[in-house]
Amino acid sequence: VQVVESGGGLVQVGGSLRLSCVASGGGSNIAAMGWYRQAPGKERELVARITRGSDTSWAYTSYLDSVKGRFTISKDAAANTVYLQMNNLKPEDTAVYYCNAHVVVYIIEGSSEFDYWGQGTQVTVSS
Repeated sequence: VQVVESGGGLVQVGGSLRLSCVASGGGSNIAAMGWYRQAPGKERELVARITRGSDTSWAYTSYLDSVKGRFTISKDAAANTVYLQMNNLKPEDTAVYYCNAHVVVYIIEGSSEFDYWGQGTQVTVSS
């Protein structure tokens, strides 16, 4: 599975950015996709995640508390492409943003899970 992000950049406080992520090669084995971020000197944290339900719809989303109401994760219905719309950006949102594709493969003995990561895209919010 190859994961490629795009859309980062420099924006002023209060501005908006839209990140895109394409996961190729995983097909229907991709069970969830998410955006993580890592600021200098800090650990990587989950920002937003979208998960496929048992009915195969991608209706389940979760967010980091500090981005609720400002960020929205969405998925292209026809492809393994997810977006992160970021509005009202703050300086503390500055970080490298990574896209993650979580793959579940079912085998006779059970299932195996794998995580694939993109190379990251820099988001800088200037005050």
